[in-house]
Amino acid sequence: MDRLDNTVRPYAWGSPTAIPHLLGTEPTGEPQAEMWMGAHPGAPSRTARGTLVEVIEAHPEQELGAGAVAKFGPHLPFLLKILAAGAPLSLQVHPDLQQAKQGYADEERRGIPVAAPHRNYKDANHKPELICALTEFDGLCGFRDPVQSADLLAGLGVDSLKPYVDLLHAHPEDAALREVLTAILSADPEEMAHTVAEATAACTRLGGAYAPYADIAHHYPGDPGVIAAMLLNHVRLQPGEALFLGAGIPHAYLSGLGVEIMANSDNVLRCGLTPKHVDVPELLRVVRFEASDPGVLRPEASPDGEEVYETPIDEFRLSRYVLPEGGSAHDVTLGTPQILLCTAGSVRAGEQELGAGQSVFVPAGEKAEISGAGTVFRATVIV
Repeated sequence: MDRLDNTVRPYAWGSPTAIPHLLGTEPTGEPQAEMWMGAHPGAPSRTARGTLVEVIEAHPEQELGAGAVAKFGPHLPFLLKILAAGAPLSLQVHPDLQQAKQGYADEERRGIPVAAPHRNYKDANHKPELICALTEFDGLCGFRDPVQSADLLAGLGVDSLKPYVDLLHAHPEDAALREVLTAILSADPEEMAHTVAEATAACTRLGGAYAPYADIAHHYPGDPGVIAAMLLNHVRLQPGEALFLGAGIPHAYLSGLGVEIMANSDNVLRCGLTPKHVDVPELLRVVRFEASDPGVLRPEASPDGEEVYETPIDEFRLSRYVLPEGGSAHDVTLGTPQILLCTAGSVRAGEQELGAGQSVFVPAGEKAEISGAGTVFRATVIV
């Protein structure tokens, strides 16, 4: 069992205080957005045996188990994070596996450097993800019913939004959503900036259901993503609740602290709320234009105390244990690799004492017990 030393990424949208508060460290004054746990080459966790990438590469079947290697290859197929949003992240979607393979092969064939700012596909993998709230957590997830979006836009009383309102009323669901998002992202930038400014003033004045969009516009003035965001469901998670984000589902995290797990990929197509590249044609190819309930997940308890967040994919499985004071130890031995992360209290994992924000990597098949008083998240795979 390896104690992990993890990198914190200082992205501009990060909270300066949430991760330091969790870890019990002094804020630096700079944003601290994500703490990465895993073997992603961009910021692999460090152990006494080397980086987790080096540890796994040296003995993949020993570390991951034969089943995981046979199914996913000789690498850890998930990345676990603590995410602290102090400002809205970009409005984005992720491709499915086939789209990622096609897009990556096409950009490789065209000789676009992987680090190029206009590159869409950094790898050939999909990126389903799950976010579980540690604090109250706000986000946008999936399209609203077009009629609800039309009512929301109409309520602003902004004349330049009326064509979008009419389109949302005039077409079947998928066609209406496609036409309106295309129109928003293809609009003249100067005209759209003026529309966003008027919409922002109305959102600020009206408050209530419009308040999240006023806050988004404060961070991204003039960005067409402010209007696009109003096509999506606004979701407020309570601690312990989660969202699963599959391929093609537009989403954005707005504020809060959470545990995030995803397939080990960096493929993101942006719709707005960002100064980065927005490839409108490719985005429209990937987005699933269908209204959906965001589907808030609550963990399903098993008799041994494990609470599982069920998702439809195999690259990761997230669960948690809420350990009471004086409770018995739990055997968490598995035939698959796992990362154990303490998010509250003080727990013991094997011989390791873990406080909030501390984690360990447990190789496949290694005997492991957890005990103490606190909350432990377990990340593994399904084989």
